[in-house]
Amino acid sequence: MSNSPLEFSVIALDESCAARRGLLKLPHGEVETPAFLPVGTQGSVKAVTPEQVAETGAQMILANTYHLALRPGSDVVREAGGLHAFTGWKGPILTDSGGYQVFSLGELNKVDDDGVTFRSHIDGDEVRLTPSRCMEIQNDLGADIIMAFDECPPYPASREQVEKAVERTTRWAGLCRAAHQRDAEQALFGIVQGGCFDDLRRESARQLLDLDFPGYAIGGVSVGEPPEDMRRVVEVTAPLLPSGRPRYLMGVGMPEDLVDLSLQGIDLFDCVVATRHARNASLFTSKGVVKIRNSTWSRDFSPLDPDCACYTCREFSRSYLRHLYHRAEILGPVLGTIHNLTWFQRLMFDLREAISAGRGLEFRKSCRERGVFSDRLAPAG
Repeated sequence: MSNSPLEFSVIALDESCAARRGLLKLPHGEVETPAFLPVGTQGSVKAVTPEQVAETGAQMILANTYHLALRPGSDVVREAGGLHAFTGWKGPILTDSGGYQVFSLGELNKVDDDGVTFRSHIDGDEVRLTPSRCMEIQNDLGADIIMAFDECPPYPASREQVEKAVERTTRWAGLCRAAHQRDAEQALFGIVQGGCFDDLRRESARQLLDLDFPGYAIGGVSVGEPPEDMRRVVEVTAPLLPSGRPRYLMGVGMPEDLVDLSLQGIDLFDCVVATRHARNASLFTSKGVVKIRNSTWSRDFSPLDPDCACYTCREFSRSYLRHLYHRAEILGPVLGTIHNLTWFQRLMFDLREAISAGRGLEFRKSCRERGVFSDRLAPAG
């Protein structure tokens, strides 16, 4: 791990659970953990500008290797000076490997020990993605944290399928390690696979630890498995990962999951939930989710969430927000996204403060009692 651009330190441990508060130093800035990363699939967090994203308290964003490789092409981003110059986002960026999208979006033609051949979901063109090509693309994109190419098995999958995916993921991780050309500028994370098989999760983690990555991700979750299986996978896997390196849970981001799994020692999360829910008129509040299109709010002139200090809650009423969404005004999703992102970042800030005070379990209990996690898509009163 010599010459790594990543420095991670644990600054507080909550002795009541496995939670830790950390500080992640990267080339484009610092990230306090546990942290939630808004998703900018195409290099843009939907409906908001980079400046607005920063104003919500977001410290780092995620961009998608698969989509950016297809359009506009990693060569275009490289010529622009990398993702930071291309997108205008000044803080740290993480790019995923594209493995999940290849196995879920593309029409697979062939998976072999050297890579994947698939047809683009955009135009049907045949594309070949290998570990070395994955590294070439991510080196072009220039994110602070990049991910090793992995095979993400579907759910459900047979034990034989998952065993093969673990084997390939380890092989590809080693090839990515060898092909990574910007080791001093970009931190490469390995991804633990293994489906819902505890022993395969342990074996995948063991194999990847031998490759000595500066950080580790838990992948292959939130792909359709029951919530209790996802939580068990984290409970099994997280303690196996080095305590002095960041742990990233990929694609998970419901508020209850963020709190629960931070208490199990996870440091980084990403998910489209905050922005997608905003575009679909589901807005998070301190008392649960408000479905703002409901007629309940037509004459409610109070703020969306009196406990929130975001621009949306300072300036606009529930009634006006409902009007915007009903009339399909662009401003509706913009204001909804500003609020949801701010709300998620405030949740993570409060969680970090609770961990520092040794009150992580109390914080979770308080969230439940206040209805923060109540009926995930129910209107809040």
